[in-house]
This record gives sequence, structure tokens and C-alpha cells, in this order.
Amino acid sequence: MTTFPGSPKLPKGAIVALNPATNQIVSTIAFQYNPESLSRTLQVQMAEGDDAAREEGLRLEGAPIETLKLEIEFDATDKLEQADSDAVELGIYPQLAALETLIYPSVNAVKANMKLADQGGLEIIPVQAPLTLLVWGKKRVLPVRLTDFSIEEQAYDVNLNPIRAKVALGLRVLNYSDLSWNERGARLFLGHHENLESMARKGRLTNPSAVTGVRL
Repeated sequence: MTTFPGSPKLPKGAIVALNPATNQIVSTIAFQYNPESLSRTLQVQMAEGDDAAREEGLRLEGAPIETLKLEIEFDATDKLEQADSDAVELGIYPQLAALETLIYPSVNAVKANMKLADQGGLEIIPVQAPLTLLVWGKKRVLPVRLTDFSIEEQAYDVNLNPIRAKVALGLRVLNYSDLSWNERGARLFLGHHENLESMARKGRLTNPSAVTGVRL
């Protein structure tokens, strides 16, 4: 999947993992090809009150719960043509592994818990996952949690390394109701909220009756 010479350079979408304690980047998984579509679902968080309390009808508890669906592709064809050593030896295993390990605890954490269990520890400490960000252009940098993940491997080399695959990702956006206020993820979502309000002001009509024909 080569591009024509002189074609504009497009920014790549990516998933970035940060250490939640230090905010240092753990890994960056750039999309080889940007998905052609991204499906978004927003679930409104209305306040639940007594039916008699009519003033509750327009109250919001917080930001909507937003879920995302996207499909990304990996293909080692170009790198194999260039005799890239990693592609020749491993195909696209490294790219798939980088995504998969986002939903695994670290090996060191697993070993530490296994050691605690061997020593008779009654409580196994849940492992904290990295803070995962979906970076989709400058206006959309969102803290997310991977909720579902499926891989369709479509071609292999002679050593059965995958060389082409489609990966379907389900993501849930984490908002400031899901994260501590002092966490970077909460601040990033607040910045996203501010961007939405800024863009919404550009899209609002000041005189709706001119369009609807109804005076409000």
C-alpha cells in the first residue's frame, strides 16, 4: 500500500500508553493506516430523581458515557519488499503484541503476585494498567479503556508469522467522573470538553427562527 510521490503527509492516529504514576510514555502504537471510519455512541447521564421533582428533568449528572468502535489494519508487505529485518523475522507480531499487552498486567507484577501467593498472602493486589490515550488529531486526545479486542489474521509468511491483519477495537472514553481530578487523564478530558464547547459556539445559530420559521 504505497502512496504517490508528492502526496500530502497525513497525521497518523495512535494509541499512547502512559505510566499513571510518572506520566512518562510507555509505548506509542501508531496506526499504519488511519481507519476509514470511527463509530461513536454517547449515553446521556441524566440525574435520577423523584417523579414529583420536575426540576430534576433537565439535570445532568456528568459527561455522557462515550464508547468508540474502530478497525485498524496492519500489513508487512512494504517492509518485506524493503527487506526490513524485523518484518522478515517476525511479520507484524510486534505491532499486534504492542496492542495486546495493553490489556495484560506486566510480567513483573504477575511474578510479584505469584510470590505473595506462595508466601500465603491473603490479598493479591490488582495491577494498575497504564493510562491509555486515543490520539485522533489535535482536537481529540482522549483517555480510554480498551473494552473489547478482536484480531483477524489474514495472511502468513512461510514461518506462520502473521503479515496482514485487521484489529477491531472497542474503547470506552474515561471522563472526569471516572478519574481523580489530579490525574492527567481527567485534565485531558476536561480539555476535550472545552474544545467541544468552543467548536459548538461556532456551529450555533443566533436566529433559529430564520431557519425553522418558528419564533421561540
